[in-house]
Amino acid sequence: MGTWYLFTLTVLVSCCCHGVLSCPDLCTCYFSTNTTQVVCTSPSLSHFPDSGLPANTTSLSIEFTNMSSISAQHLQAIPLLQELHLSGNKLYELPADLLSGLPHLHTLDLTGNQLQQLPPGVFSHAPLLNLVLRDNKLSTADAHWLLPNSSLTWLDLASNRLMVLPTALLHNLPQLKTLHLSNNQLEKIPAATLHPLTHLERLHLEGNKLSWLHPSSFQHTLNLTHLFLQENRLEKLSSNIFQGLSRLDVLNLSQNRLRNLPPDFLDDLPALGASSGQGLDLSLNPWHCDSDMAYLWTWLRSHQDKTILDEIQCATPEALKGRVISSLTKEEWGATSRD
Repeated sequence: MGTWYLFTLTVLVSCCCHGVLSCPDLCTCYFSTNTTQVVCTSPSLSHFPDSGLPANTTSLSIEFTNMSSISAQHLQAIPLLQELHLSGNKLYELPADLLSGLPHLHTLDLTGNQLQQLPPGVFSHAPLLNLVLRDNKLSTADAHWLLPNSSLTWLDLASNRLMVLPTALLHNLPQLKTLHLSNNQLEKIPAATLHPLTHLERLHLEGNKLSWLHPSSFQHTLNLTHLFLQENRLEKLSSNIFQGLSRLDVLNLSQNRLRNLPPDFLDDLPALGASSGQGLDLSLNPWHCDSDMAYLWTWLRSHQDKTILDEIQCATPEALKGRVISSLTKEEWGATSRD
């Protein structure tokens, strides 16, 4: 027993001396059989913690520190890295070769930095599946960030300064399943922009300035299950815009400028609310309760389990303002002419 104990102790000491079980200052390390996780979240950290970094690190989190730069040389010391989380730092630029030498990296999170633009090819050196760039200062998203036919399945560009949908970039992402573009300054979705995204399941466009959607916008995204369009400026939607979206479970159109819905608008969505219960949100729109309300009124009364009825109320005419649409009688809205 004593001999085995001494042997084990000798191995551990040897590993520590070779940097396998060491850990940088201001960081915490977690070791297991197949993974080594390093977490550094101290505001006192201002430089990349390369001293003492385990060579077999598989997950590195440097978050909410004062680190303002990072280089490929830093990361080449940990070639087994699979996840790199760099949110909440002071990064304002990235070198083009940052990810070179990281053949296993599948997740990169750069949330909440100061990035304004990125060099071509910056994300092309690693087999990324998940890329998070939310809450930066990006005004453009370049197609050359990634190689054509990228394997990326998750892209998050929310809370940036995008005014135009990054069409060329999206056309390089045929495997994409989740796309976050919320809280930018997008005003329109050009026709065919989303057509290559045939595997897309979740699309977040909330909090933009969209006032109109092309009737063919979602013609090829037939695997969509979640679509978020709330907090935009949509006034009208074509009757067949969601045609073919037979898997759509959640649709949020709240806080827009919709006054009515065209006939048959929701009839192509058989899965709406299938797994989520109340899968439709139409609240906080200025609904005009006149004879053009016939379709929505009928649909709400026959699909009471799909949405929160009490939050869908008339804004006009004044006589019906604040009334829950589904609670109206046909005589009430049918006798009202458009203001």
